[in-house]
Amino acid sequence: MTVTLTSVSAQPEGERQNLPNVSNGNGESNADSADAVASPDEPVREIGQRTMQMDDTPDHLGNAFEPPPPEPALRRSMRQRFKSEYFKRLKAGEGVADGQMTHPNETAKAAIEELFDGMTRTGECPDDDDVVFAMVAGVADAEALDPSTIDEARSRVDWGRWQTAIESELSSLADARTWKVVERPDSVNVVGCKWVFKIKWNAVGEIDKYKARLVAKGYSQVQGVDYDDTYAPVARLSSLCTILAIAARNDWDVEVFNFHSAFLNGKLDPGEDIYMELPPGYKIDGNYKRLVAKLLVALYGSKQGALKWYLELCRTLRTLKLTRAESDWGVFYLHTGHDILLLASHVNDCMVTGSSPSLIKAFKDEIKARYKISDLGPINWLLRMKVTRDRDARTIALSQTTYVDAILTKYNFSDLKPLSIPMDPNIQLSCNQAPSSPTEAARMKHIPYRAAVGSLMHLAVGTRPDIAFAVSTVAQFANEPGMVHWEAVKCIYRYLAGTKGLAHNVRCRKERS
Repeated sequence: MTVTLTSVSAQPEGERQNLPNVSNGNGESNADSADAVASPDEPVREIGQRTMQMDDTPDHLGNAFEPPPPEPALRRSMRQRFKSEYFKRLKAGEGVADGQMTHPNETAKAAIEELFDGMTRTGECPDDDDVVFAMVAGVADAEALDPSTIDEARSRVDWGRWQTAIESELSSLADARTWKVVERPDSVNVVGCKWVFKIKWNAVGEIDKYKARLVAKGYSQVQGVDYDDTYAPVARLSSLCTILAIAARNDWDVEVFNFHSAFLNGKLDPGEDIYMELPPGYKIDGNYKRLVAKLLVALYGSKQGALKWYLELCRTLRTLKLTRAESDWGVFYLHTGHDILLLASHVNDCMVTGSSPSLIKAFKDEIKARYKISDLGPINWLLRMKVTRDRDARTIALSQTTYVDAILTKYNFSDLKPLSIPMDPNIQLSCNQAPSSPTEAARMKHIPYRAAVGSLMHLAVGTRPDIAFAVSTVAQFANEPGMVHWEAVKCIYRYLAGTKGLAHNVRCRKERS
């Protein structure tokens, strides 16, 4: 396997690293904010020894690594942007509540007030489904699947653990001063919120913990009113594999950690106002008519939440003398003496490796002094992938057996007979096999074709390149699939059922003589 390093190229000492040139809502770019953080008047922390010139740095890659071809320069899109109807009507004095326009006539105002008063009395969101599907809840209990609504979580036998997770999340939000409760102003956009539930698994496929996250319904935010820029880089999978290959070649330690409630560290700028409905069941003392929460931080689900956290992380890493890789803005590195430190960030999950264990420990101590993190130690689980390392053979294997089991259960394919190939070579798929009658079309309407193919894509681009061709083929017919196409998708799942133990090995080639 040829591994090319594109994300950790060395740069001369003192070279300035700019943050993404985006606006912070006050007409000031975050490049100015970075300058303010890294100004000569403020001290800059260093990890380990004083940074030295790159000329004396040893080659950690070896001559088996080939330089990548030059990439074309990127430029901003020149597409014209027009103000949406939401924006125009909001500026005209008409409010927006969770994506629904509220007109300034008295009848509509009374209806909206009655709606919010009802929410305050019952403590329930109007879009929560009141119907509990007992069969779905029973299957979820048996298979430990994630509930999609708070009502579904209440109907399960493990509701006690979900309730504990909700209380823990509300406590974290209160400690971080996430919002302040105010009367709802007139003619403002008010976004909704919902609970998202997730069961965390460990490397051996056992339940690690129950996690409840309160997220804002950012889809109802209005561009130009309560958000501007949203792009937040994360480390690409190719970069993660490259760093793992470098660590395997040099027999470096690889450790992982994650930030607790990372988005709550991203503060909103002055004048950047986001109003959100209070979470279901939230109680507050006082005589209020229409309570809303004015966010003080970028909550999960908000449009700019990921960007605010990324900028906060960039400022912190810059104070620690880390440099951002130009080819992948989710990767950072540090040269100190003859040692090197590599950091890959994927939102709140981070992987760190380097030539010196003491340098890795010093870096994690600096992070712990600034944020609350979970130190997971040596890597064995990363982004829902199991990591198996053989230090004697200098290899690292990535597998997703737990994810394969989860999607087989999700689409009720657990009892399918396994196959040895992902596609039938005797069947030629074409658009002519689309439904030709209303009966066939009605039958395909209730088949989750696109969702099943999307679940396979996550595997194909991750740890299972052996199904990439088959997945790309069935994805071509997602617009109007027929039963023949659906049988081809089932064929891929049958192949996965028989090969769920396969792993993607990351290793280096032998050195050239």
